[in-house]
Amino acid sequence: MSAENDDESKEIGAVRNLGVQPLDALMRERGVENHDLVESCRHSLTHKAVQRARQGRLLTMRTQRHVIEAFNTLVKARGEDAAFTLTQLFTYKA
Repeated sequence: MSAENDDESKEIGAVRNLGVQPLDALMRERGVENHDLVESCRHSLTHKAVQRARQGRLLTMRTQRHVIEAFNTLVKARGEDAAFTLTQLFTYKA
């Protein structure tokens, strides 16, 4: 691999990794695990997708919506009267 390819790979990686997201802090505050979110989703959501969402790995808008819906469903089931939006859970929009 050439140095040019290495630099290009690093740039692409930096764009895909956007840092820990607010979702992670909100889940920690509530004692929510990845598995809890997967179980509360009525769509196909995997543990890997939830982990990627928390870590700030670039997700598609569809996956972001699934995570938001699952988190809101879980929070509502736990008795909280809150509905979180894309901008509250993620620092980026796909």
